[in-house]
Amino acid sequence: MRLLLATTNAHKVREIAPLLAGAAVRLVTLADLPPLPEPDESGGTFWENARDKALAYAESSGLTAVAEDSGLEIDALAGAPGVRSARFLRPEATYAERFAEIYRRLTDRPHAARGARFVTALAMARPGEILFETDARVEGTIAPVPAGASGFGYDPVFFYPPLGKTTAEMSAGEKAAVSHRARAFRDLRRALRNAPIGRTSPVY
Repeated sequence: MRLLLATTNAHKVREIAPLLAGAAVRLVTLADLPPLPEPDESGGTFWENARDKALAYAESSGLTAVAEDSGLEIDALAGAPGVRSARFLRPEATYAERFAEIYRRLTDRPHAARGARFVTALAMARPGEILFETDARVEGTIAPVPAGASGFGYDPVFFYPPLGKTTAEMSAGEKAAVSHRARAFRDLRRALRNAPIGRTSPVY
């Protein structure tokens, strides 16, 4: 089965492809297809956006599509940037600008108030039907200062206490073992391997 991985983020593609190894699918990315209409990510939750994107790309491509919506929630900022993580400040803002704004807002807040988590919601759909959904999260804190050159997005500011480092300081293997996105795609791989997608019955 061809499975459309509905993202234009090359970092995500490199991270996700190995996680689906062993599943009976051939991954196709948006870069492999003619330009498709970009869904409006206006949902109020990660889960709404993941479902909307999966359904929209399945409809426009005619393929089974998997989409995820992820972000960083910071307790001291009432969950911000949250579902707007990819558009925090403005869509074209650099992550350096976003980090600076996060630390500005956290100024003078106690370390104990800096609890944070990465969240991923994932949905797989064929035209008109959600086939599978899952979500995953990883708990941590906001690092005192950004650290690390690996990873992407908010990885340099997310500190994972069990390993004593940010996700941008982790090796690829360490990150694959603990990350929110990796957990969600491992759930999908199990579903694909245990209950192959048919034309008449959904996985979930």
